Amino acid sequence: MKIFHLYISSLILLGFGLQSCKDKLEAPQFHYEYFDLTPGRYVDYDVVDITHDVDLTIQHDTSVYQLRTYIGDTIYDNEGRLARKFVRYKRLTSADQWVLTDVWTAIIDGNRAELIEENQRIVKLVFAPTIQKEWNPNAYNIFPEQNWYYDAIHDEKVIGNFTFDSTLVVKEADEHNLVRHELQFDVYAKHVGLVRKYYKDLTISNFDSLNIQKGKELFYTCIGFGVQ
Repeated sequence: MKIFHLYISSLILLGFGLQSCKDKLEAPQFHYEYFDLTPGRYVDYDVVDITHDVDLTIQHDTSVYQLRTYIGDTIYDNEGRLARKFVRYKRLTSADQWVLTDVWTAIIDGNRAELIEENQRIVKLVFAPTIQKEWNPNAYNIFPEQNWYYDAIHDEKVIGNFTFDSTLVVKEADEHNLVRHELQFDVYAKHVGLVRKYYKDLTISNFDSLNIQKGKELFYTCIGFGVQ
């Protein structure tokens, strides 16, 4: 009888052990690494910034420069939460010195990655990323409601001179009609952050996306990253 009891106890313990291993294997992966807040993390970009307005003397004004984002020290954001400084620098060419332009804040709060730009909270990502997920990036600010969603998840992508083995594509807008051409998306890479931005918001004429009346185009392409 004692042997039988020992046998039953062993089975029970084995069952608990197997369940524990199963729980560990099935633990959810949130993939916070796409919004890397490692102190010292920087990402450099080539930027093309175009403003269109046919009523101005310069109807299509293009600026080309470089941008660096840098994850700095801890700081309290506009909601009193402990966040990270999200510092932005700008220069015209690689031969120039970086010039400080902005100090924003970034935070991962529960299932949300937020960037506080000019005191406005924008939900950049939601975790864990799935194709079915949709969210309003402006849920906590004064801007109109939008519907963002994941257009691709965990895909390998080539951005500039780099191959990133795991990326997310956040589709922000996609519309083309008689008078409007709008296409906006961001690409995030694991352990880096934002590696590409594609932004077009244009007023056009007669479905012709090249006949631009007014609007904005903004393109970021990652040219370097690391931790300082």
